Order: sequence, then C-alpha cells, then structure tokens
Amino acid sequence: MSITLLRTLIAVADTGSFVAASDQVHVSQAAVGQQMRRLEDVLGTALFDRQAKPPTLTALALSFIPKARAVVAAYDTLLADAGSESTLAGTLTLGAVPSSLHGLVPMALKRLMQSTPQLQVRVVPGLSSDLVEMVDRGAVDAVITSALDVPMSSLRTYHIAQEPLVLIIAPDGPKGTPEELLRSLPYIRHARRSAAGKISEDWLVRNRINVQSSMELESLETVASVVAHGLGVSVVPHICVPDPVFAGLRRIPLKAAGRNLCLLTRADCPKAPLIERLVQEILEAVRVYKVSLNQN
Repeated sequence: MSITLLRTLIAVADTGSFVAASDQVHVSQAAVGQQMRRLEDVLGTALFDRQAKPPTLTALALSFIPKARAVVAAYDTLLADAGSESTLAGTLTLGAVPSSLHGLVPMALKRLMQSTPQLQVRVVPGLSSDLVEMVDRGAVDAVITSALDVPMSSLRTYHIAQEPLVLIIAPDGPKGTPEELLRSLPYIRHARRSAAGKISEDWLVRNRINVQSSMELESLETVASVVAHGLGVSVVPHICVPDPVFAGLRRIPLKAAGRNLCLLTRADCPKAPLIERLVQEILEAVRVYKVSLNQN
C-alpha cells in the first residue's frame, strides 16, 4: 500500500471533498478519485458512499482515518529521524492570520526558500480559531497566529513578537487623545470572532469607552485600508512587520499588551527541523524590520 494513498484519503477527510483535497495534495480531482478507487481495491472494501453528491466517507472509512494518520505520522517521523536532507525539502503547508501575509510571511519565506530552493510552500490564510483547529488535526504543518489563552499539550509554541495595542487613524486625521478620537469618530471594528478583534474589544470594555461603530470587517489589513481612507479609527495590534498601508497610518500607543503573535505546530510534527528553520527566519525578519525602523 502506497503512503500517498493514505495521504490523499486524509486530505479528503480533512477538506470534505475530492475537489478541495486535490488542491491540498497537488494532483487533479480525477487523480484523487483514481487513488481512492485504488485504495478501496487494496483494502477490499468501499470507503465512500458514491450515491451522495459529493461522495461521503462510510462509517468504516471514518474509523480507518485515525489509523491512517498514525501510519503517515510514523512514516514521516522515520524520515526525520534518519536525518535525511528530505526533512528540509518536500512541501511545507503554513497557515497564517491575514495581517502577517503582506509583510512577515513573505519576508520569512523568501529567506527560507533561498536556503532550501527545493522546498515547495503552500500558505493558507485564516482566523486564529480556524488555524488552531487545522494545525491540531494535522491539516497544516504550522500556523502563525495569536497565542492560545490556554496552551494545548498537543501543540508546541514559538513566540514571535508582542504586538501592543494602538489606535490607528489616517495621517491627516484630527488630533486628540485616544479617548476623544474614539468617542467622536466612527469606529471601524475588527471582527469580534477573531482573536485580535476580541483583544481590542476587551480593551474598549475595560476602559468603558463607547464607540460609534460604523462597520465590522473580517481582516486587520482591510480595517487598516478603510482607516487609511479616512472613514474612521480603530484599536488594533501594532503589526510587527506591517504592509505599507498600515505603516503609513498614525499609530497612537495605548499602553496595553495587545497580541502575542506566535507560531504553533504539533508537538509530534515530523517536519520539526524545517519548522525550526522557519522560526529562525521569521524572527530574523522581525529583527531586520526593527533595525530598518531605527535607521530611518
């Protein structure tokens, strides 16, 4: 039995369809279907109810998935333990909060891929809660996200940066204290279901500041873009490696801890050497950006 067949089965289980699984394992939808037929032939049993649209996993298949995960994990760990250069090759699947995708992630990946040119990288954006669930079930190798309030024993945490809360306003916006600006100008709210949005919301509540909310947006970079156009103000984490839009805003410190940005990976991740290298490049990207600020 090929380990590839088990990887594809796990991808189908994780994504819910042959179409989505094909993107994750980098083959066509037809190839996914062919691989699953082959696996059924090897096992001598049906793994999918093909009367359903799309096909769904049978009860037997669902009971088989944990065993398949264990076999794939053991295989990957065997390769890692062998100390082969393959641990720094292959494919890295990285989940990341959107606010890291226009500065931190490209800078770090550029450095990583210059030293490991044989590496292929897949980046998956998402909110912190979704990313944590994905890395915990092994759908991605690592995620850049807000630190967990309660650490999970199944995950390893690497600290990246503390991002204190700031009030952001357009460069030509009115002057005033943060409290005056928040009470007098429209408030652009970062989605409260996001980790960063919840941190900002908690700060407003603790300081008993009632805002005039004009809109609520899903991503931090969209909040920054709307604020840059003079449509209001917002309370957000000070992005450690911002994009040009965020960097161009007026940012007023609020003396609040804000977001603890970190990288999470499974404690038993077989790509540990590659993850360690990625963490090094992420920390170097943060350092280089800070140095550039001090020089300007």
